[in-house]
Order: sequence, then C-alpha cells, then structure tokens
Amino acid sequence: MKVLVADDSIVMRRLLESSLAGWNYQVLCAKDGAEAWAYLQSDDPPSLAVLDWMMPVYSGLDLCRMVRALNRTPYTYLILLTARGEREDIVEGLSAGADDYVVKPFDKHELEVRLRAGRRIIDLQSELMHTQEALREQAMKDALTGVWNRASIMEILDREVARATRDSAPLGVLMLDLDHFKHINDNYGHQAGDEALRGVAARISSAQRSYDSFGRYGGEEFMIVAPGCDEAYLISHAERLRNAIDSQSFKIGGKELHLTASFGACALDPELHASADDLVRAADAALYAAKHAGRNAVVYHHPVIAQRLD
Repeated sequence: MKVLVADDSIVMRRLLESSLAGWNYQVLCAKDGAEAWAYLQSDDPPSLAVLDWMMPVYSGLDLCRMVRALNRTPYTYLILLTARGEREDIVEGLSAGADDYVVKPFDKHELEVRLRAGRRIIDLQSELMHTQEALREQAMKDALTGVWNRASIMEILDREVARATRDSAPLGVLMLDLDHFKHINDNYGHQAGDEALRGVAARISSAQRSYDSFGRYGGEEFMIVAPGCDEAYLISHAERLRNAIDSQSFKIGGKELHLTASFGACALDPELHASADDLVRAADAALYAAKHAGRNAVVYHHPVIAQRLD
C-alpha cells in the first residue's frame, strides 16, 4: 500500500521513510505542501498520508481541507504529524479533515498501530466499493445470459442516439431473435432453452465489435447498438453475426444442436431526427419481416417504414 510522507525536515522524512519501508509500505516522500498536493490530487493517489502540520506552501491542515474538498473515491486516510498536542489543536486538525494524529517526537509503535488502523479503514472501504460495483453490475445485467438487461440496453441506445444526432454520425440498431426457440423448449426442456440463450449470447459477445453494446431485450430477443454503422455496413455486420451463430453447432444438454437467428436492422438518419423508440420499432418490424421471409436472414427497414406501420 502506498503511503505519502510529507515533512520539510529531511531528517524526519528519512526517519519516517525508513520506518514505513520496514513495515512493507511503498513510501512516497514530499518536502513541502506543494509536492504533497501533487501526489494527493494525482490520478493514482496514495491510500494513506502522514502530513506534517507546519510545512512551506501548504500546511498539513491546508492539505487535509483540500483533500476533503475533492470529495472523491478511493478515500485517502490522513494522519497529521505535529508537535502541537493541546486538545484545541487536535480538535482543529480533526475538524480540518484529518483522520488521526501523531504527536512529535513520535513513537514508532504508536505510529505503526495508527497506520494499521488506517489500513483497515481503507481495506473496508475497498471491499464496500467492490460490493457496490457488483450490485450495480448485477442490477444492469441479465441474470441468465450476463449481457445488458432491457433497461440498460435501452438507456445505452438513448445515449447513443443523442450522441449520433448531435454529431451527425451513423448509428445502427439490430434486433435478433432465436429461430424455433419454442421447438427447443418443447423438445429438450426449458433448461436446454436457457443453455441455448446463453450459448448464443456468448457467441454474439465474442463476434461483435468491442464498442458495440449487446443486451437481452426480452425472451429470446436481443438488441445490439452499433455506433458508426450506416445501412450498408450494418447489414454486413448483421450478416457476420448471423453467420457466427449459423456456422457452428451448439452443444446443449449433451447434444449437438444447430441454431439460427433472424435479424432486423435499422440505421439512424440524422436528418429525420428519429428517436430511440423509432429505431426499435423499425428494427423490430424488420425482424418480423425476416421471420416471415424464412428465418435465418437479415432484413433492413428504414425508420420511416416503421412509423408508417403504426
């Protein structure tokens, strides 16, 4: 764990650096408040900081206030190092944002224990952040397939439509639906149907571009938001994804099954000011047409066509 030591005394810096390095900390040293502030506001700040109260440019008290004003994560645990041991001074330091204090001349064992307490706080916060991220991810992902759920993929589409309209950039939307999915459920069971959905989702995720967004729209229907795709490129992209499913069988329930999918495609025309709902309706209408054209096909519809079908 990285620890910043900030003190204008070279003797004190070396003493602290030697002690902390002996406790297996990665030590960063700053000779004044300005150098310490550069470390503390960097993209990869130290998790712990031992700050001398009195330093040139910025005092330890100043640095505590400045760090807390950033109000960012991950948290930096701040320990003030001071010769001022009066109760009023301690209260002032803690009120400025310090988490703890050590009075000079410091006792090595006391400093080690206080650093250990800070490390526990940092570790607990890190665990909490990982848990929060996992819960956030869980809320945004489809539980069965692991791709974006309907709410998330629609939110992504709304955002990409706004961006494409603002920049007059192309944007494609694909709706795909597993062909004869009811046949899989009826003949092999719902567990096999779940395996089929997971297998198709995994194959599409591997075959799509890194900047595409892929989500489960509902049932056996999926959506792909494809930035930078005009009509011709989108159709070509959809054919490549269709072939990724069609070209190789899936092992489901111990059996080799050949699966196919039908694709409906629609691209944003910035001059039409189409909404996300317009694109979804058009792509869904194109998917319906692909099903009626014999399945395992790609059909393209323009947003205006979808609006005329309403």
